[in-house]
Amino acid sequence: MKLGLQLGYWGAQPPDGVGELVAAAEDAGFDAIFSAEAWGSDAFTPLAWWGRETSRVRLGTSIVQMSGRTPTSIAMHALTLDHLSHGRVVLGMGVSGPQVVEGWYGQPFSKPLARTREVVEIVRKVLAREGPVTNDGPHYPLPYDGPGAVGLGKPLKPIVHPLRADIPIWLGAEGPRNVAQTAEIADGWIPIFYTPKSAGMYQPWLDEGFAREGARRTRADFEIAATCHLQITSNEEERRGVIEMLKPSIALYMGGMGAKEQNFHKNVFDRMGYDAITERVQELFLDGKREEATALIPDDLVEEMHIVGDAGYVKERAAAWEETGVTTLLLSCRSADEVRQVAETVA
Repeated sequence: MKLGLQLGYWGAQPPDGVGELVAAAEDAGFDAIFSAEAWGSDAFTPLAWWGRETSRVRLGTSIVQMSGRTPTSIAMHALTLDHLSHGRVVLGMGVSGPQVVEGWYGQPFSKPLARTREVVEIVRKVLAREGPVTNDGPHYPLPYDGPGAVGLGKPLKPIVHPLRADIPIWLGAEGPRNVAQTAEIADGWIPIFYTPKSAGMYQPWLDEGFAREGARRTRADFEIAATCHLQITSNEEERRGVIEMLKPSIALYMGGMGAKEQNFHKNVFDRMGYDAITERVQELFLDGKREEATALIPDDLVEEMHIVGDAGYVKERAAAWEETGVTTLLLSCRSADEVRQVAETVA
C-alpha cells in the first residue's frame, strides 16, 4: 500500500507550510500528493504550484468537480499539467452534489451517472488524439447544436500532443450504481468515508462493474485511494484530543454538506450503520446548532474512519486498511516532522 499526502481544499486563506509538507512527502517516499476543490480554491493550481518543486511524486486531484468545467477543458488541464510534471498526473473526478452543481456552477445535476460516462469518454478521446473530438451524447454534445448555437461548431483535436494518451482517471463515487460504474470505466476509485469495517459493503458493487463487458480493469490492477487522518500519539490524553478535533468535520459532512432532502454523504453514514444519529445531526446542523451536532458524533465512528494512536496501533490499523484492497492511503498531515514520522512507522 502506497502513501499519499492529501492537501485538501483551502479554508478562508491559503494554508501555510504546504511547500515544506510536499517536500517532506517526496523525501520520505510518499507516492503522491493530492489536492481537492469545493467552492473556493481549485484542484489544479496548487498541484502546479507546489508540484513544481517535486520530481517523483504523482500529482492527483481528489476531486475535480465535473460540472465546473467542460470535459474538453478538464482534458486540457490534465494534459498540460502532465507535460509540466513529466507524466505524473492522476485525474480524479466526481459529480459533487446538487447544491454545488446547481447553486455554484449553475448547471443541472440530473443524470449524474450518464454525465460521468460522457465526461470520461470525451476526456479519453482528447488524450488519445486520434482525430477530431465529437460526442453524440445528450449532456456534452460536440459540436454543440442546441439552443443558441450558430451552426459553425467544428470538431477539433488538441493542438498539443498529450504526453500520455491514457492518463489514469480515478472517480469519486459513493452509491451502489456509481461505484459499479467506476469499476467499469475508471482506473481507480476515490471513496469517501471508506473504512475496513465498511469495506465489505462495496465489494459486490465493485465486482458488478468489473464483470461488465468492456470493463477497463480487474480487481488486480484497479486502484483504491482511501482518505483518512493518521496521527501517531504519545499518550491517551493526546489521542483523546485528536479524536475530539476530528468530530466537527464528520458532523459537517453528515449534517451540512448537502440539502436535507438529498445528502449523499449522510447516506453513506446511514449505510455504515449510523442511521440512529444521522437525522438528528443533520437537523441540528441545519438549524445552526453545530456544537450540539458535533457532540452526537460517537468516538467509535471517528476511530472507524481515522487512525489515531501509538505507533504499534497505527501499524496494525494501516495493515487492516491494506487487507481490504486499498492501494493508496491518502493522509492529512500537519507538519513535515509528522510526514516523516508517518512514513517511518507505516511504510
